[in-house]
Amino acid sequence: MSGAIRIAAAGPGDAADIAALHALCFEAGWDGAAIADILAMPGAFALVAEWPQADDVLYVGFVLARAAAGEAEILSIGVAPAARGAGLGLVLLEAAIVRAIAMGAQALFLEVADDNHPAVGLYEKRGFARVGSRPGYYARSDGAASALVMRLDLE
Repeated sequence: MSGAIRIAAAGPGDAADIAALHALCFEAGWDGAAIADILAMPGAFALVAEWPQADDVLYVGFVLARAAAGEAEILSIGVAPAARGAGLGLVLLEAAIVRAIAMGAQALFLEVADDNHPAVGLYEKRGFARVGSRPGYYARSDGAASALVMRLDLE
């Protein structure tokens, strides 16, 4: 992958493109209507990683989050399989942290599949602490995976 990748704010008009990327990242992808509904909620925001290609822009990563009452939550974050391993997940995470702080959040929460070792490692490296679990939270074709609930105190 060559060319500069940039992080940009996205809105309800980007829901279908984010949904297409979500489907590449997760077994149970969210559709455009679900993403548009999330983005219509007060305090919700989306950031996308854009990779300009000729006359087109391809989204290679996204983060969906919301902030309210001093707390923020990452609802979903993903990087296209072809773009993984280059640090883009951390770039998106950092951008979401900056946005959450700007919106007044003092803590950021997320849930991650306990068997998603690269993501868990990324979050722990960034300072997230495990604060709970949700057994059987993620439905999968071969059963279910538990979620780790993680928290980062924001400064």
